[in-house]
Amino acid sequence: MDEIVKAAIARWPDVPSVYGWLSLDRRGQWRIKDDRIGNPRVAEFIGRNYEADDTGRWFFQNGPQRVYVRLDYTPLIFVVDDDAASLRLVTHTGTPIGRIRQALLDEVGNLILETDAGVGVVSDRDLAAVAERLVDAGGAPADEAVLAEWEDGAAATAPMLLRHGDDCIPVGTIRSDQVAPRFGFVPDPRPAPGEPDC
Repeated sequence: MDEIVKAAIARWPDVPSVYGWLSLDRRGQWRIKDDRIGNPRVAEFIGRNYEADDTGRWFFQNGPQRVYVRLDYTPLIFVVDDDAASLRLVTHTGTPIGRIRQALLDEVGNLILETDAGVGVVSDRDLAAVAERLVDAGGAPADEAVLAEWEDGAAATAPMLLRHGDDCIPVGTIRSDQVAPRFGFVPDPRPAPGEPDC
């Protein structure tokens, strides 16, 4: 969190939070009332001051005021770092991913990763590049036949792994409506009863 933001919190500790204005889309773009924030400096400022409270509600700390974020899917979006010589994932806020703890495919082919940075979905723009790292139990690239079996619900009989650095992470399945409860985040934060709302 920026020092100027910390100073504002200390100076004005009781500013009401904002709900329903800021959202994060599935490509890692910030939106205000569904209009994309195009200014890179503003997007970077939001990203540097983006975190979760102890109830799993993600917010942007805008000076002394928390602006809660509606998530189109997950709190983090993973993209391929274009500056890396090999495939390397970073969050939409620019944090590099070190370790992947878990990989899950949902019912429509989204790849959800639990990482040392948190849980997120691979951006659809980068999914093809990441999918090249999927292998079968023998280490061969997962071809279209294996992926088709997964789409038909044969995940248990056709194991798949995600290669990431020196690790091979078993890929599981999950329904999209179970991602938030399983990983403990709130997709659409609302004020608690009696809490003031701007």
